[in-house]
Amino acid sequence: MVNPPWLLARMNLFRYQPWVNLLTLLPGTSLTLLTIAVAFLRFYNEEDFRFLGYLAQPRIWSNRLTVAVLLVAVVNFGVEWNLRNRETNRLAEAEQRRSEAAARAANERAEEINRRTQEEQRRSEEAVRAANERAEEINRRAEERERAARRARVEARCRAAQIRFQLEPSQGNRQSLAAVLAVLEEYGDTL
Repeated sequence: MVNPPWLLARMNLFRYQPWVNLLTLLPGTSLTLLTIAVAFLRFYNEEDFRFLGYLAQPRIWSNRLTVAVLLVAVVNFGVEWNLRNRETNRLAEAEQRRSEAAARAANERAEEINRRTQEEQRRSEEAVRAANERAEEINRRAEERERAARRARVEARCRAAQIRFQLEPSQGNRQSLAAVLAVLEEYGDTL
């Protein structure tokens, strides 16, 4: 909802302005002056001060000024009440801003700790992953070496059996050559 301009002008009127300080002095000062005037009219007469002779009924004026003193005292009380409430509100807002700033700082610290914890966790996971990869690589190389050694042993056995058969084509050498060939046929893919 858009506020009309006259309402905005009225709302700005109630914002704190420097002349408000001067107006807050007015009820207290008026109260003091009126109290002095009431006391003057009550306790002195024409004999003490000649200009009191210009007033037709000083007692009635004294009563009127007493009513004015009471009204000004009520206004002064309202002004003091307002000043006290504004000061209390200002202190409460300042405390709220401090507590919000402290909460914001605590949240930032918690987020920073959380971020650091996550970073440390990520680093440890990367270290574990790298260690696992190194271990897998070592195992793979060991298996390759073992497979190569097995293959070399089988090939050496095969060549030895061939050479023995070529040197002496006996039935025993033929059976050992057949056994080596059977091993090659059976496990040839895994070697």
